[in-house]
Amino acid sequence: MKSDFKFSNLLGTVYRQGNIVFSHDGRQLLSPVGNRVSVFDLVNNKSFTFEYEHRKNVATLDLNGQGTLLISVDEDGRAILVNFKTRSVLHHFNFKERCYSIKFSPDGKLCALATGRFLQIWRTPEAGEDRQFAPFVRYRVQAGHFQDIVSLTWSQDSRFIITSSKDLTARIWSVDSEDKDLASTTFAGHREVVLGAFFSADQEKIYTVSKDGALFKWEYAPKDPEDEEDLSKYSWRITQKHFFHNEQNKVKCVTFHPQSNILVVGFNNGEFRLYELPDFTLIQQLSMGQNPINTVSINSSGEWLAFGSSKLGQLLVYEWQSESYILKQQGHFDSLNGLAYSPDGSRVVTAAEDGKIKVWDVVSGFCLVTLEGHTSSVTAVQFAKKGQVLFSCSLDGTVRAWDLIRYRNFRVFTAAERIQFSCLAVDPSGECVCAGSIDSFDIHVWSVQTAQLLDSLSGHEGPVSCLSFSQENSVLASASWDKTIRIWSIFGRSQQVEPIEVYSDVLALTTRPDGKQVAVSTLKGQISIFDIESGKQVGNIDCRRDIISGRHLEDRFTAKNSERSKHFTTINYSFDGRAIVAGGNNNSICLYDIPNEVLLKRFVVSRNMTLNGTMEFLNSSRMTEAGSLDLIDEDGDNSDLEDRIDNTLPGSRRGGDLSTRRIRPEIKVTSVQFSPTANAFAAASTEGLLIYSVDDSFVFDPFDLDVDVTPQTTLNALQEKEYLNAFVMAFRLNEEYLIHKIYETIPVSEISLVSARLPVVYLARVLKFIGDLAMESRHIEFNLLWIKALLSAHGSYIYARKHEFGTATRSIQRFIGRVARDVVSASTKNKYACNFITNTSATAPSEHLDEEVRLDGGGDEDSDQDMSAASDEEEAWTGFDEKVKNLPLEQKVEDSDDEELV
Repeated sequence: MKSDFKFSNLLGTVYRQGNIVFSHDGRQLLSPVGNRVSVFDLVNNKSFTFEYEHRKNVATLDLNGQGTLLISVDEDGRAILVNFKTRSVLHHFNFKERCYSIKFSPDGKLCALATGRFLQIWRTPEAGEDRQFAPFVRYRVQAGHFQDIVSLTWSQDSRFIITSSKDLTARIWSVDSEDKDLASTTFAGHREVVLGAFFSADQEKIYTVSKDGALFKWEYAPKDPEDEEDLSKYSWRITQKHFFHNEQNKVKCVTFHPQSNILVVGFNNGEFRLYELPDFTLIQQLSMGQNPINTVSINSSGEWLAFGSSKLGQLLVYEWQSESYILKQQGHFDSLNGLAYSPDGSRVVTAAEDGKIKVWDVVSGFCLVTLEGHTSSVTAVQFAKKGQVLFSCSLDGTVRAWDLIRYRNFRVFTAAERIQFSCLAVDPSGECVCAGSIDSFDIHVWSVQTAQLLDSLSGHEGPVSCLSFSQENSVLASASWDKTIRIWSIFGRSQQVEPIEVYSDVLALTTRPDGKQVAVSTLKGQISIFDIESGKQVGNIDCRRDIISGRHLEDRFTAKNSERSKHFTTINYSFDGRAIVAGGNNNSICLYDIPNEVLLKRFVVSRNMTLNGTMEFLNSSRMTEAGSLDLIDEDGDNSDLEDRIDNTLPGSRRGGDLSTRRIRPEIKVTSVQFSPTANAFAAASTEGLLIYSVDDSFVFDPFDLDVDVTPQTTLNALQEKEYLNAFVMAFRLNEEYLIHKIYETIPVSEISLVSARLPVVYLARVLKFIGDLAMESRHIEFNLLWIKALLSAHGSYIYARKHEFGTATRSIQRFIGRVARDVVSASTKNKYACNFITNTSATAPSEHLDEEVRLDGGGDEDSDQDMSAASDEEEAWTGFDEKVKNLPLEQKVEDSDDEELV
């Protein structure tokens, strides 16, 4: 069991607040997700989240034009500079004031920052000759606005900056001192907050947009047209005024693309419009929902528009020319309750308080589908063994079965009386489903085929808190608040052993995959392990000292004396049954080794200080006799009316406006589960769905080498047709290009022999390599022949050690599933075309063929010569086919490409 898990991705949420930014090539989108930053690859359909964390939520971020440096600033003004290529943190810096906007100059030499009513210009850190001790060196500070600066925009030549402020004006600033006289202008005239000011492509016009929907066009012109030669009489003047005429709704965000003259405006009712300037022509008018659009961005080519709405966590990328969506994602807008991995490990399903179930792709990080049907909070989800059916239970009193091929609900299970279901278990055979409730002491069992209630298992004297099926022998384990664990034989309708007594309330339960042991987490902070056959305790882990418990702002006691979070509420066995991962209402996820009963590794869920429970010690400078100053609601001091209005019920977690909560969110982990591939586990937390995985890339191991193993000797062995030796030597060197070259050079006739004689030490690595390569390779038949030969030669060895080959076999299964889908779709699309071609060629009249022969001179000597030449040509092509069969695969690919080009 590997224990070197690291944070790899954040799912379940795509946007929280702040601005979103396109990369320099327009293919990637950067989105702030709480105190982290996620990157969505729009071309390759993948996403990842940076590992670093801010102390509070990210307020603004920007990526330089070269695509190398990323800077993100949180709500307190603390900035982190990151190398975007290597994803490594370069420097931490504190601007000591709230930052509203930050942008790199187009040439990448400077960075402008809007802090309060001041504009600060800093030099961009670079590895040049004039290296400074401090990475950030302030170049200039500009003052002139009377209220906070809302936005800033650079000119194309990086000489000027134009800012807009809440004081209803915009101002232009010069970076260099010699341009100071050209940039001493205040743009006044708007009646509302100026949300954006932009330069045109030739920098001879400036556009300003205010919150009330007014667009002003400014030009640098003389007061009298006759004085065109006298530059002293030139000044910026309003030449045109346009209005959006949307009085009921205010402008929320705006952006402008100078090269294409496209202006994009977002309103607080979810509507967005596209205008072409300077004619102010309305191109499109669409809506992305009922909630305000908080940010808008446009890529460098001007083709894709990105919108973010923080109320429901929506992220949208829209191609306006084709009127199609490139990306349309939305996370859960309420806390997660449970998760479940699909049997192949390629998908994760999450259930939340909002009554929705979302299916997430692990590789891409995108939500595939949202299942809606429950009318209340979904408490648990679980897959059937084959992975095509998903079961969910809810507080609305129903258990539902979902078809994940057609994405529909095909069964609804209910009890005789309306009760709220809190836990769920599915039989490995998929024939029955069980659910428990806090309202009832019985376990309800339904038939999946008929949706009828088969039985109610009675015996517990308290509410049933958790259920779990064994994957091998269909034994059901249940735990209750009556401090007992009961083992049931569903098909025998009996209890296998006497009730197992536990000395505290059971909060979580998990069964080992082989069905021989069961582990429970108790209220006293213990993880107890019991043998199912004998009913005796075989192990115990004390977890209280391992848990990181933070202090809430309203607590009158220290975190050390808190009993709120000194236990785990969710646990799960690993694939081989040698480890347990545990999480609860605290800031830690712990990985334990079962045989030795020790802590292997501890993960911190979040360092976000805006959440309750992340700090062990509160800031004493903000503590008063009445409590912490952070508990004071400061929304009434906001300048905007919509920010001052409070729709929530005092002291309630929900009510009125679902997105705002008077009570601070609390850090907690509601569910953890290992991936079936055994190389990752997921945790459903307040911050979202956290994915922790093991890096399977093998490092260079000098102890596995000798003097003769070098890349040159490996290639020499390949030329001498010693394919097995070359293949093994390439894996010992662990050079990916070398493995790839040798793998595709081995002839098809030698695959079975090489597979049979391959040492079993390299078997898992070879299967994993083929599975990863085949997802992007076009040699489908060649890869399938390798897989067939390896499984035929080593099938029994792999089956005896399933836990060691879990990752490799899942990757192979994913490739085969993709091939099957592609083949089925291709055959469905081309079936009628093939039938048409075959039928028309079979019924072609021979008379037309005779006429063509006559027209070509049939019966003459020339025709006889042509026929003999054609036969010679056929013989030549037959010989060519024989040569091609003996060529290596790479040469075949090159020849086929050349033939297509001809």
